[in-house]
Amino acid sequence: MFVIYLTLALILGLLGVERLRSYFISSKYRSLPPGPPRKPIIGNIFDFPKPGSKEWEHWLKHKDLYGPISSLVTIGQTVILLNKSEVAYDLLEKRSAIYSSRPQPVFSADLAGWKRVVTLKGDTNAVRTHRKFISSLIGSKNAVSNLHPQLDLGARQFLLQTLQRPDSLIDNIRRIIGAEILDMVYGYKVEPSRPDPLIDLADISAQQFSNAVQIGNWAVDSIPIWFPGAGFQRTAQKWGQVLTTLAERPYAFALHQRSKQKDTASYVSRHLDLLSGPATPDEENLIKWTAAVIYSGGADTSVSSLSTFFLAMAKFPDVQRRAQAELDLVVGSRLPILNDRPNLPYIDALIKEVMRWHPIGPLGVAHMTTQEDEYNGYRIPKGAVLIPNIWSFAHDPEIYNEPMKFNPGRFLQRGDGVAPECDPKKFVFGFGRRICPGRFLADTSLFLIISKSLVVFDIAKRVGADGKEIDPPAEFLPGIISHPSPFHIQVRPRSEHAEKLIRSVEVEGPWLKGDSEVFNDI
Repeated sequence: MFVIYLTLALILGLLGVERLRSYFISSKYRSLPPGPPRKPIIGNIFDFPKPGSKEWEHWLKHKDLYGPISSLVTIGQTVILLNKSEVAYDLLEKRSAIYSSRPQPVFSADLAGWKRVVTLKGDTNAVRTHRKFISSLIGSKNAVSNLHPQLDLGARQFLLQTLQRPDSLIDNIRRIIGAEILDMVYGYKVEPSRPDPLIDLADISAQQFSNAVQIGNWAVDSIPIWFPGAGFQRTAQKWGQVLTTLAERPYAFALHQRSKQKDTASYVSRHLDLLSGPATPDEENLIKWTAAVIYSGGADTSVSSLSTFFLAMAKFPDVQRRAQAELDLVVGSRLPILNDRPNLPYIDALIKEVMRWHPIGPLGVAHMTTQEDEYNGYRIPKGAVLIPNIWSFAHDPEIYNEPMKFNPGRFLQRGDGVAPECDPKKFVFGFGRRICPGRFLADTSLFLIISKSLVVFDIAKRVGADGKEIDPPAEFLPGIISHPSPFHIQVRPRSEHAEKLIRSVEVEGPWLKGDSEVFNDI
């Protein structure tokens, strides 16, 4: 009997402690934005999206359940979901002084070493220094104007590659974007006819980064003392080595070419020229890691945008025909150049719709507060992680009419006095002090490749053995950078004259011998 009474007393005591603990916790979190009920100790740890799911769709459900701003709490961490662009702008743009830091997940930042890259650095002097260096190459329209000839030639070389290898469309995109950025950053040349070790390395690193930073993927991020085995540590070490190689080896290539007086004008050579003497270790690290982020950050994003463009053109031939009609009227029988852009409003609108229809970064990159704040009566704790649901912003029916429809016309001035819909560039490139420094480069590259492709190619659905068109699925993969699911389409020259335009680059700007052999020997 004594044992029974003792057991009952212990149970009642534990219930009392839990009740008291719950009271204090609910008091602490009472003023947070609304969110799902929290379980004792672990909070909302099971309310995060499952690995492999489309995170933006998971978090969009919170908008219907809890409103435009909601919250979750895990062990020692508050996460704030932003499902409306107005809320994100109010916090991340207008209050950027305290909302511009980044969370430092144990796995990606510490164990895998991604804190060396400005993308994951906190709001410190180092961030400002890194961004200033990057901006010297791509941080303004004026800076990017120096790259116009290089980007124009790259777009023309892409046309030739696609003419010669129409069934390798995505690889053609990946190769030309990689070639452009590697040349401007390191003076490194890529050949079209062979695999390139540096492009392959960057692809691997981009995939690893996407897996590393996804909130909820790694238990060690929520419970730093969680060590039931060393599997995640081995993974982090391996991924960190890939990242280090991505920063070290192309930089070593640039130094090697410089020592042989074979270097060409590039981001690395320009910054080395500005030094008064040999680079110090700190100066080398700054040049090395900012160069790495220009390439790793720019290549994967542009590949996603251009893949989405080609998918959309095959699915929506009426849009393609209207774009081609505008180009035929404005540029006639030549290839478009950047000076044509002001006279091509539909092409400009088409690029905006590609960005809106499926944003390359559906959840952006998380921000973190550096001090406690209040918004619309809700408390935002210091150190809270904020996730802007960019996909939700881009498909908000209060902002976009028929948001699931691909319609570039939504961004044109209409005769009935209805204003164009919101330009997605206001949010797809991020916010405030952490806005993407490569946005001007990306926009210019997209215009050149998209406009030239529409002048010379017809983009269509494939035809099956039964003679019927095969509609490619409008499906997109999860990840911090989201790509279309694999799809197959037809890309053919519009005419004999179009093919001649494409082939003119063989004489006017042929591919140069690549540097992969030199790179492999270093």
